[in-house]
Amino acid sequence: MQWDPPWLAANQQALVAQLLQSHQRAFGRPLISAAQPGSSKQLICQELFACGFPVLAHDGGPEPNLTYANAAALGLWDAPWDDLVGLPSRLTAPIAEQAERSLALNKAKSEDAIEGYSGIRISRQGRRFMIQNARIWTLWDQHQHACGQAASFSNWWWI
Repeated sequence: MQWDPPWLAANQQALVAQLLQSHQRAFGRPLISAAQPGSSKQLICQELFACGFPVLAHDGGPEPNLTYANAAALGLWDAPWDDLVGLPSRLTAPIAEQAERSLALNKAKSEDAIEGYSGIRISRQGRRFMIQNARIWTLWDQHQHACGQAASFSNWWWI
């Protein structure tokens, strides 16, 4: 019996496709260069998971929960997949920063996407870090309904 990591599960393959398509729609450029037409879904999932910069997504519920975190995000938030995915996404930021985070998410929701966001985040172990120049975008399902949001950034440092 072969065991696949959770980021290669069928539901995650669909989410990754949605995440990448929504990024392309929002910014007019691919999130990762490996997402070439004709690549297998599994290969694309592996490429996003290992891309080297944090990528996260949450669902579209009233209290959104994380639905995706790649290896860089898991490392930065110092948590295994099962601890981070499913977590209320507001808990990725310190309590004092959650209102400002919510404003940015609402702006990204109303505009479909934003670039240049900066804010303080907190790891599962309590370490704080600053993210800078993040992109936040709306996730769209196959019926063109908003179904969540995703974020990515390359600039961060411990504070």
